[in-house]
Amino acid sequence: MRALSAFAGLAASCLAVPAFAGDISSVYSDLDWQKDCVTYARAGNGEGDWADLACSGYRGYPVMISYDDARESVYYGFPAADMTGVWESFVAFNESAGRVEWRVETTGEDAVPFAAIHRRSVNDSEDGSRKTDVLLVSKVGQPGGAAGCTVGLVVASGNPEANEQARKIADEKARGFQCGKDTRVTAGAVPAFGRVDN
Repeated sequence: MRALSAFAGLAASCLAVPAFAGDISSVYSDLDWQKDCVTYARAGNGEGDWADLACSGYRGYPVMISYDDARESVYYGFPAADMTGVWESFVAFNESAGRVEWRVETTGEDAVPFAAIHRRSVNDSEDGSRKTDVLLVSKVGQPGGAAGCTVGLVVASGNPEANEQARKIADEKARGFQCGKDTRVTAGAVPAFGRVDN
């Protein structure tokens, strides 16, 4: 992953984030690589198959996608500094769905997304004929605040309660989660997933 200096000015221009004390609800945004994203870095000749994209998210909060060898690391919100040292993804080939659920806390006229829930399809076989759907629950990076990261993983395949489980993790864990220190919450037989801090 490469540096995201393009967002430094945008983050600095945002208002301070209020304390979380309001009503929590869900809002949704579409995520289409072709329509909603700009590729700002990509592999050159002989450098493999990777690309970094900046995508529209919720009310100015970006979604950052780093793609490498049919695997995705997705970041929601503003990076604290840059994303060059962090990669979070499944070990197996995987791809994200085209819609993101944002958990938003509304206090008066301020609506702040504090968590994102995003479905991933993870290969269970080398040919991709079997897949497991997993809901990733992520802490949203705030302008001028703590960075975001994956807080929880909920197996969605064959689990009718997956959405509610993911929202519960988001609402109870995301705001106080310490990225790189706290242990992610899991529900179900989650495929191998890891974080690499370079």
